[in-house]
Amino acid sequence: MIPAAFAYHAPKSLTEATALLAKLGDGAKVLSGGQSLIPLMKLRLTSPPHVVDINGIQGLAYLKEADGFLRIGALTRESDLDESELIRTRYPLLHDTCKVIADPLVRNMATVGGNLAHGDPANDHPAAMLALGAQVVAVGGKGERRIPIASFFTGPFETALEPDEILTEIRVPVPPAGSGGAYVKMERKVGDFATAAVAAQVTLAASGVCESAGIGLTNVGLTPIQASRAEAALKGKRPDEAAIAEAARLAAEAAQPTDDLRGPAEYKKDLVRVLTTRALRRALERATARR
Repeated sequence: MIPAAFAYHAPKSLTEATALLAKLGDGAKVLSGGQSLIPLMKLRLTSPPHVVDINGIQGLAYLKEADGFLRIGALTRESDLDESELIRTRYPLLHDTCKVIADPLVRNMATVGGNLAHGDPANDHPAAMLALGAQVVAVGGKGERRIPIASFFTGPFETALEPDEILTEIRVPVPPAGSGGAYVKMERKVGDFATAAVAAQVTLAASGVCESAGIGLTNVGLTPIQASRAEAALKGKRPDEAAIAEAARLAAEAAQPTDDLRGPAEYKKDLVRVLTTRALRRALERATARR
């Protein structure tokens, strides 16, 4: 449980950090919360020759609403989400999500940006951000760019970040009135990765018709999955039990699980159907309360 030798770098600015990454190339790993990277290094599943610790860079930990977005600094800890009244009252999907990530010790250190940048399909935030239609902000040698979350995850443990880029911010569109979300997770034990999990976000019109829907799936594919057909099945309709059942069926079809120690693929597909039903019901209850 001792990592291989590596060179440690602690830049004090984004400019310094991105220049280091450009210089070191694929031999460098960015350290934020360290709750994924450090265990992998201790088990020697990865042995980067260089570690670039960005925790000394000021101004990367914040939660605020501005310019039509909830803006989450990359170094914001999961515990900050859990304790935020803004998140609890206006972004229940995010609050549900942060509460089921690992355990309190991990959540005190783990960062939202790190959770996304790691690109693990078993992590919880990716599906939530897909359901919310988020963007990530990346800064590199060529400046800043915004990446839609739908195109951010390119493969298992792979993202659209360039080698010299650092994820600095997550932007979630501020939900209109009549919006609600939920995250429902099945795990073998508290703190485990999900056997499967589903994120749902809906917005209801005054008439009760579903104006928009977002559904993201956790740990049932090589990347987090956006259940686009399930979303489309809800839009423009009254979300009654029949509509929910159809969306849940389509979400299960979108899942691409494999057999493993958490269960066979067919079980996981049906689990997605059940969890989608539960997540949508809870999201709709919350949306109705905010109309």
